[in-house]
Amino acid sequence: MRTNLSSLIKLTEIPEQYYRPANALEEAVLTRYEKIPTFIGENDKEAATLLAREVAEGIRTKAAEGKQYILGLSGGESPVIVYQKLIDLHKNEGLSFDNVVAVLGYEYYPLGANAAQGCLAKVREEFLNHVNIKAEHILAPNVALPVEQISAECAGFEARIDELGGLDMIILGISTTSSIGFNAPGTNANTYTRLVVLDPVARKEAAKSMFNHLDEVPQSAISLGLASILKARRIALVAWGDSKAKQIAQAIEQPQNDLVPASILQQHNNARVYLDLGSASLLTRINHPWLVTSCVWNKKLIRRAIVWLCEITGLPILKLTNKHYTDHGLGELVAKYGSAYNVNIKVFNDIQHTITGWPGGKPNADDTNRPERANPYPKRVIVFSPHPDDDVISMGGTYRRLVEQGHDVHVAYQTSGNIAVGDEEVIRYVSFLRNVCKHYGREDDPVLQKAEEIRDFLMNHKKEGEPERLDVRFMKGNIRREEARTGSRFVGLDDDHIHFLDLPFYETGLVKKNDLSEADITIVKNFIESIKPHEIFVAGDLADPHGTHKVCLDAILGAIDLFKHEKWYAEDCRVWMYRGAWAEWEIEHIEMAVPMSPEELRFKRNSILKHQSQMESAPFLGDDERLFWQRSEDRNRGLAQLYASLGLASYEAIEAFVQYHTVD
Repeated sequence: MRTNLSSLIKLTEIPEQYYRPANALEEAVLTRYEKIPTFIGENDKEAATLLAREVAEGIRTKAAEGKQYILGLSGGESPVIVYQKLIDLHKNEGLSFDNVVAVLGYEYYPLGANAAQGCLAKVREEFLNHVNIKAEHILAPNVALPVEQISAECAGFEARIDELGGLDMIILGISTTSSIGFNAPGTNANTYTRLVVLDPVARKEAAKSMFNHLDEVPQSAISLGLASILKARRIALVAWGDSKAKQIAQAIEQPQNDLVPASILQQHNNARVYLDLGSASLLTRINHPWLVTSCVWNKKLIRRAIVWLCEITGLPILKLTNKHYTDHGLGELVAKYGSAYNVNIKVFNDIQHTITGWPGGKPNADDTNRPERANPYPKRVIVFSPHPDDDVISMGGTYRRLVEQGHDVHVAYQTSGNIAVGDEEVIRYVSFLRNVCKHYGREDDPVLQKAEEIRDFLMNHKKEGEPERLDVRFMKGNIRREEARTGSRFVGLDDDHIHFLDLPFYETGLVKKNDLSEADITIVKNFIESIKPHEIFVAGDLADPHGTHKVCLDAILGAIDLFKHEKWYAEDCRVWMYRGAWAEWEIEHIEMAVPMSPEELRFKRNSILKHQSQMESAPFLGDDERLFWQRSEDRNRGLAQLYASLGLASYEAIEAFVQYHTVD
């Protein structure tokens, strides 16, 4: 079974000439907007391997000179694959770390009882414990000291690095706020090692990767300052995936800005950025290649270019002229198609044909230019929802349309979502159970006893950091299950078409989940085969802000991989990917756009509001202060406004989908 097929999805085929120039001249032309030297690998493994080999070369060179190699490390997620490649070099090629001194760039303060969850513990587990580095060669801030001694510790930590001769290399990640280390937006360029107060975004990111709950994340950290980082002889900034594309583009191509701390690396003579195609996707040479080179034009790139031109000029597609094209670097398209008019009509029709009010296909209609087939009708449809509310948040309008148009729709909730229910919700429900039992004279009922036990535990005895108790998880899971049932009934589904898969990977009782397993894929496979659908809708969040969506997508794709050659699937089934509340598909990728009227959008909002436990009290709303229904509506309205600005029909809102094609 294959468990990481989502990583093979390539919505855009990017020609190598954009990211792998043949010579120095081509590189100079392609990168003229980039202010930091940047290597773009086809994937994270390629870029991480290059960086690991460069680190290895530095280690060996220093060893040959009888000197130590001082390596700065970060505790985030991005450097992990680099650490894995260094471990591979140690195990397979004999790379010795005997002369390496590892310097941890930051650590949470205070850790106290949570020391096993800090950055040093993470770096030990993922890297240092797997190589032959000496224990005395691991240098990290001392976070066990009282606060009165922290200033002296910070100064001493900086001095110890200087005594070693300074950092030969530091490997950095970039946060969603463009921070490096714990240097948040607005950090002064002259800062050195110090105690910093963590912003809410940094604490939420830590809760996802290192701690069990947000409440466990310390309020502060000891971090190298920007000036400390710039003292390193070499700096490597690494980033992977679409979710870091915006931050990378700002740091590399925009003028240096205190609000983008990573942009300070533009000052360093030996800084380099290592990216995959996802994180590089908003760099000019990838996103707008017509501004720096001759393009390999295809349908998606042409659509992207014309939409960009409409945004630049403020004009709809059919009003663009030859001059608009030539003035903005798109003269190649005029030459290719003969005139702006020809390009305009081609792109206008292309985007127009994505719009459909029949997401399951319109029966007995010509489907030549429609996203979905007219037949068979009605279709058997599965809507997969990673959490028990993603169905209505992400495609609530389409979901209802499928039901109303007579299709045999099933919804499958892949996880219980229990970790996202607050304790106060459980207290409310068990208090209700207690009151019901007492009112009806059932003081000896085991239900009352369990309700009392859970209530007392949550109110008086629960400790932070421990895995959620099974009985509490059961209650939280059932709260979400009944909300999901209510939401799907509101859409129009009968109970026997509402399914709960409860995939095992999710059931840890902690924020950190298990890896996808064969058991998860088998559950999904058996369910799909029991329905043999004509349409499957899945969450295709390739830039998922938390990992559950990706794991759930991989479970579905892993299952499909096992039966993709069977006739019922190969000939009769299509898979459509939707996105969540955080972002919409880029318009060049959209293959089906389902419009909604104002009434339908209000219906969708009411569907989302059935999930009351996920309103203000939900623990993982992220750094976006809008509620889920607000984010969803803003996203759907924004896409409708984009379609209207291009000269297409004006709708209240639109939900968008991209078709998934199986990979070999």
